[in-house]
Amino acid sequence: MATPRFETIKAHIETQINQGDLRPGDRVPSENQLCEQFDVSRMTARRALQALTDDGLLIRTPGLGSFVAEQRPVASMMEVRNIADEVQQRGHRYRAEILKMENCPADEQQAWLLNVKPGTELFHSLIVHYEDDIPLQWEDRLVNPSMAPEYLHQDFSQRTPNAYLSQVAPLTEASHKIEAVLVDAQIASALDIDLMSPCLQISRRTWSAKGVVSLATLIHPGDRYCLGGHVKQ
Repeated sequence: MATPRFETIKAHIETQINQGDLRPGDRVPSENQLCEQFDVSRMTARRALQALTDDGLLIRTPGLGSFVAEQRPVASMMEVRNIADEVQQRGHRYRAEILKMENCPADEQQAWLLNVKPGTELFHSLIVHYEDDIPLQWEDRLVNPSMAPEYLHQDFSQRTPNAYLSQVAPLTEASHKIEAVLVDAQIASALDIDLMSPCLQISRRTWSAKGVVSLATLIHPGDRYCLGGHVKQ
C-alpha cells in the first residue's frame, strides 16, 4: 500500500526540522505552497500540517501560518503516572477488573495516530481500575503490536498496562488532551455513576525511541479524581 500523501509531506518537514534546515520560529511552507510543491489537495496539505502540530513540532497561528515550535516535548507538563502506584501511595488497596483483551483492525484515524497502515491488527484492552473497591478509572487502550508483541498475554490484574509498557517500550514522549465529558451507559455502569455525572477524560498518546506505542483514553468520575502537579525550570 502506498504511503498516504500527507505522510510524505509530514516526513519531509519533520526531516527538515530534525536536520536543522528549519529552526524554532521559522515559518514552514503554507498550505498553498505545499499543494504546489507536492501536487496535492489543500485538504491533504492541511492534514500534514495539523499532524505536525499535534506532534508538537509546529505552532499554527491563524492568519500568519505555521511555525516550528521552540522544542519538541519529551513529555507534557503532566507526569505520566502509574495509577496503581498513586493508589498505593495513598495507603489504599488497588485492584483491576479486565473487561476485554483482543485484537482489532486499525481504522484510518487509529492508523494515523499509531503510524501504522489502516487494517493493521492492533491490541485492544479495556480495564477498570479500583481504589478500595471504588472504581476510579476506565482505561481503553490501543497498542501497536510491534512495540509490545506479548501485550495480550499479560495478566493486568497483577500489574498495569502502564507499568508493563514502561518496561518493554520505555517512554520517551507523551501527549495529552484533557476534557470534561459525559459518558455512555456502559462506562457509567462500570464506574458506578449516573449518566449525568461529569467525568474527567485524558486522551494520551505515548512514544518510545522506536515510535508510537499506544493510545489510551482514561476516564475518571469527576468527584473522585483531580489533576495537579508542580513544575520548576
